Amino acid sequence: MNTRSEIPARLRQMPIVAVLRADRAQAYAPVVQVLIDEGVVSIELTLTTPDTLAHLPQLRELAAGRADIGIGTITSVEQADAAIAAGADYLVTPVTDVEIIKRAVAADVPVFPGAMTPTEVNAAWQAGATAVKLFPAGTVGASFGSHLRGPFPHLEFVPSGGIGLDEIEPWLRAGAAAVSLGSPLLGDALRGGSTDTLRERIRRTVAVVDQARAPR
Repeated sequence: MNTRSEIPARLRQMPIVAVLRADRAQAYAPVVQVLIDEGVVSIELTLTTPDTLAHLPQLRELAAGRADIGIGTITSVEQADAAIAAGADYLVTPVTDVEIIKRAVAADVPVFPGAMTPTEVNAAWQAGATAVKLFPAGTVGASFGSHLRGPFPHLEFVPSGGIGLDEIEPWLRAGAAAVSLGSPLLGDALRGGSTDTLRERIRRTVAVVDQARAPR
């Protein structure tokens, strides 16, 4: 029977994953700094950005133990191995690849594999996923998460793809362990946009999370 890594404590405390997809890895550092300063401490760097793994050690040093920095858009075992070797705090995939999940489980690295259908969700969870990344979640809505809890009562899931700030609360109330956000959170920050505007969006996001967690 597979074991699975627990959801990182930082993600439990602030259930937002900031997904950074940039034209160049040099754009990461200032955005990572603002995210950490404002309390978003789970950051996913995507392999579609050139030289992401080469910049990971520098960004981990910048984080100084205050944030978890994972590697996403992993689509092969080789990429998973490279990310683990580079020191990724967790792995994220857009697909359910059992071999990638097994690699992460063996290395005791949290892994969030992408899935959408109940069959994919079950395969990912049974293989040892830390949580299943529901992708692309924007096409189905938060009620999908609630429905999955019927046949999979112990499932941990993280919706990703096409989720706006106003959809954070419905997903969290539907049982999501966290929510992944890209451009709705980051805006044009990775293209040289205003860091003040980025800070404002992060603060609004944190406020939404606090509201979603408040008892009704």
